Amino acid sequence: MAKAIFIQSSHSKYDDQPGRAYHFPKRQYLSRVEQTVGDWVIFYAGKRGGGLGYHAVQKVLQVIDDPEDEAQAYALLDPGSELSFEQNVPRWRDDLGPYETGLPKSRGNNTSAVRIISESDFATILQAGLEARSVPDALPRAKDPAATTGFSDAPEPFAHPASIRETVLSQRAFRDRSFARQVKQAYGGRCSISGLELRNGGGRPEVEAAHIVPVAKNGPDTVRNGMALSGTVHWMFDRGLLSISDSNEILVARDAVEDQTLDRLIVPDRRLIEPRDPILRPHPAYLKWHREHVFKG
Repeated sequence: MAKAIFIQSSHSKYDDQPGRAYHFPKRQYLSRVEQTVGDWVIFYAGKRGGGLGYHAVQKVLQVIDDPEDEAQAYALLDPGSELSFEQNVPRWRDDLGPYETGLPKSRGNNTSAVRIISESDFATILQAGLEARSVPDALPRAKDPAATTGFSDAPEPFAHPASIRETVLSQRAFRDRSFARQVKQAYGGRCSISGLELRNGGGRPEVEAAHIVPVAKNGPDTVRNGMALSGTVHWMFDRGLLSISDSNEILVARDAVEDQTLDRLIVPDRRLIEPRDPILRPHPAYLKWHREHVFKG
């Protein structure tokens, strides 16, 4: 097994299915991709892919041939293993060179869509990408007793880069905290359905981070599979009393909630309040899953 970088682009000619499958030409990359089966890969998007840099990590399950093109293949990904980075990581560090040891600034391996990387490089990129944000919107609702004053929390229990292993990526508690920080930050600490932005005395948002496709159903820990919701609205969403249409209309299950209650819980125009960054909007596939498997409309 080996860890690698998979390059993605929003303008790619390949049939990539984010969170599900990575499409690639067999002649150039089959031997490399096969090495990653059962291991973790980091996704990178350059300027043509939205300029995200290193932005997510996920586990590869298997490689299969493309049934419609014998020259192509798919790396099938474990959907529930996907974890987006709290901070996008650029390819180059000021005065320190590339995160990928020995990567040239141009040509050669720099242009490869699949690059095998060392455990050390993987750990260093992961450390930078999963560094916890201490901005107010990303803080937990309750202050950690070990935290210092102000908005800062106690240091995240994260290992030194040289010792980071996949056990860290598999820890539910770690993933939950990271997911919550990312979603709250994306929505500015505001409930995306009620519009409420409540904060406690320490400036911490009372909003919760809700999975659209739940973890129990192999939903990923990515912002696009999340929404910031107040406690009551979160409860209603998880139980299928509320959902979201493809056009961001807030859907309400028939005869589930009185109109007077809805007027207090939902924004007047009944449209989802989206994240500040358009690229973090809920993915249509996740919203569709919720409508088909959870919503009681």
